Amino acid sequence: MIEVASSLRAGGGLSRSSPRPFGALLWALPPVALLALFFLYPLALVVQQSFQPDTGGTSLQPYADVFASSAFREALWTTVWLAVAATVGCLVLGFVLALVIAFVPFPGAKAVARFIDVFLSFPSFLITLALLFVYGTVGMANGAWTDVTGAAEGPFQFLTTPWGVLLAEITYFTPFVMRPLLAAFSQLDTGQLEAASSLGARAPRIVRQVVLPEALPALAAGGSLVLVLCLNEFGIVLFTGAKGVTTLPTLVYGKAILESDYPGACVVAVVNVLISVGLYGLYRVVSRRAGA
Repeated sequence: MIEVASSLRAGGGLSRSSPRPFGALLWALPPVALLALFFLYPLALVVQQSFQPDTGGTSLQPYADVFASSAFREALWTTVWLAVAATVGCLVLGFVLALVIAFVPFPGAKAVARFIDVFLSFPSFLITLALLFVYGTVGMANGAWTDVTGAAEGPFQFLTTPWGVLLAEITYFTPFVMRPLLAAFSQLDTGQLEAASSLGARAPRIVRQVVLPEALPALAAGGSLVLVLCLNEFGIVLFTGAKGVTTLPTLVYGKAILESDYPGACVVAVVNVLISVGLYGLYRVVSRRAGA
């Protein structure tokens, strides 16, 4: 036994054999097969359909028709400016609210921070429905106005315009910026804030020179995520019933369901996916550099 033990020690002991490549491949096959079946295969069908016009055959004619239409150009422009404007609004509002929650002591600050985590699980149409109850044509604000003034209708009619969609998106997506900001603020060295305050720096200067540099990575990560989400938002635009507001997701819905133009719908869907994947890649790069 002594000789066996010494020989094992000399040989490095009992070591676990590394898994063989073939065994690792077997473990990887089930998830890859499920991914291919439920995601890659339907996506491949969409791409295939985008190259098959109603006249038959395979050609780029569906892409030429869609790119030449004014409806696609307007939807693309509306999607981009709404996503960018909503992202900017979420960054500004989220930064201010996160500052208040993190650095301004008030009763219930921790409860508010926890509610933000719960808010992230809410569906987008719920926020739109709440705004309709408040600012809709027969909502509380317009109802109070007509009761007081006796007017036929209230002054708040913006929910059916692009500004209503923008307000709903900013309201819904701001917590997606606040969450990484609150995490970044919780790791901020309060000694820097106290030192800056003891040297006579006022709150705006402290925020600009101490807090903001530490928050930039979280702002970049949160802003990139919100931009991707706003680009693909469908429920808010549809639920507000905004007149003349057509984004790429709603254009896909209109072409497929209302016009039965499946090749055109697939073309718009492919464009939307390419833009989304590109922005998601940007989000991953920014998150990796920010350590998020």
